[in-house]
Amino acid sequence: MTKVLSAVAWPYANGPRHIGHVAGFGVPSDVFSRYMRMAGHDVLMVSGSDEHGTPILIAADEAGLTPQQLADRNHRLIVEDLVGLGLSYDMYTRTTTRNHHAVVQEMFRGVHENGYFVEQTTYGAISPSTGRTLPDRYIEGTCPLCGTPGARGDQCDACGNQLDPHDLVDPVSRINGEKPEFVETRHFFLDLPALAEALGEWLDERDASGTWRPNVIKFSKNILSEIRPRAMTRDIDWGIAVPLEGWVDNPTKKLYVWFDAVIGYLSASIEWARRTGDPEAWRQWWNDPEALSYYFMGKDNITFHSQIWPAEMLAYNGQGSRGGSQHEYGVLNLPTEVVSSEFLTMEGRKFSSSKKVVIYVADLLSRYQADAFRYFVAAAGPENQDSDFSWSEFVQRTNSELVAGWGNLVSRTATLVAKNFGEIPSAGDLTDADRAVLEACRAAFDEVGDNIGRNRMRHAITAAMRTVAEVNKYVTDSEPWKIKDDPDRLATVLHVMTQCVQDLNTLLSPFLPFTANEVDRALGGAGDVQPLPRIEEADDLDGGPGYPVITGDYSTIRPWGSLPVVVGTPVSKPAPVFTKLDPALVDDELARLGL
Repeated sequence: MTKVLSAVAWPYANGPRHIGHVAGFGVPSDVFSRYMRMAGHDVLMVSGSDEHGTPILIAADEAGLTPQQLADRNHRLIVEDLVGLGLSYDMYTRTTTRNHHAVVQEMFRGVHENGYFVEQTTYGAISPSTGRTLPDRYIEGTCPLCGTPGARGDQCDACGNQLDPHDLVDPVSRINGEKPEFVETRHFFLDLPALAEALGEWLDERDASGTWRPNVIKFSKNILSEIRPRAMTRDIDWGIAVPLEGWVDNPTKKLYVWFDAVIGYLSASIEWARRTGDPEAWRQWWNDPEALSYYFMGKDNITFHSQIWPAEMLAYNGQGSRGGSQHEYGVLNLPTEVVSSEFLTMEGRKFSSSKKVVIYVADLLSRYQADAFRYFVAAAGPENQDSDFSWSEFVQRTNSELVAGWGNLVSRTATLVAKNFGEIPSAGDLTDADRAVLEACRAAFDEVGDNIGRNRMRHAITAAMRTVAEVNKYVTDSEPWKIKDDPDRLATVLHVMTQCVQDLNTLLSPFLPFTANEVDRALGGAGDVQPLPRIEEADDLDGGPGYPVITGDYSTIRPWGSLPVVVGTPVSKPAPVFTKLDPALVDDELARLGL
């Protein structure tokens, strides 16, 4: 049994999440985590709300709240959204916990003691109208290296190079369009050049493995060519204190939000272990070199997961060019794979909350089944290229693939069994057609499982739905509704259909956890194929204010593979599993968006 860390991008708590966010990190990570548990691996799925940084201050000002009040409100909203999607976190927490602050400060001290922080004078961007520091990502201008407009103050997406806001040509604030003022300030920089060789060797190993998506490994290796020290402290009063004498009591110097956010994967794992009563349990996923770790995010966060976070761990481990000693957390494992999705647009437009080009997760879930959206993401989401969410395609896929394809097969099977026998019948002699369709379902486990394990969700869901089509063809060819004078043959066909539906339900359950339990109940089962997450109101482990977390017990998850149906299990006439959508809702939804 392999230890598998499923490290899921931390949603930023400046507002509720829209479907573009969760299409990139949420659904893919949950499908993967559920499958890996079913395959017998010991999965630890962690994340939380990212609550520090200037954008929180800006959003709090606009809402008339303190930063903590805003973070409290939005954290709870995000928790409810993610549970509504069925995301099976072992620990979903937040970055304002005392546990997280302590873990981040330990990481900083370790990196500093090993010599990978350098103190430098640099230029900080200040808003002339407010006097507040502007974060790098809130400054845009023309890239000084490739000449592309719209480059951010930390990175140019066009050429992939790391930037400083001061380097941009004609920089402006994204908040109000004003030109920022640049003032001298003192900060700690992570000495990335001293870690470049170790980073390069690690990326070469990952490239040789052939497991990373080509766009991710190419981008990650490209950014090494222009690597330079990067500031890891900021002039801001909202964040984690710098744990050094002369800095720790300075109210306007805090750690960079991206230094602290990625450490959340470690702090969430430690919090999970502490809450289980075994405070050292997290080490099995972080210190054991045989453990695997997969990081899920959108493509705009690749830099932080294939450069900044691995560099922090290498520096803490003492594995850069300066060497160094081990510290409290031991030698930390670098990512096995950075699983980055591309962007999801909506009706051909980029998501924009300010322009109301947005569908919030809560709004979607209030009107539609979570599994219908999960299915859309798996089948048509931004896995390896940008994709578009349109209401017409959402309706079409729901009705033709889920309702008419999978849902109809479930309904026909359970209805025929209930009508003719009232329980799952035993099989008589099998024909070649019977054996062929049963074998097709059994064989699909290898293909679907292999693709999920390699984070090829589209290939996996395509293979599963192709098998659904094969079983539907078997039903059409067998015509069990016409078998009147041969009860043994009718029983055999219905037994085969029931076995196929149960196998297909297992295959599809990582994608469709809610309806997997409904399908199981339709076949007379207990409806416990896929355990679901829950919200717990938790006390802060170190005396701070309490907060909601997402957790769950996933130990009862159905194993991956064919499980024989139990002859004699009572089956009643089922209710529809999927809700058919009225095509007229497309116009209604477009009207909501003003389109």
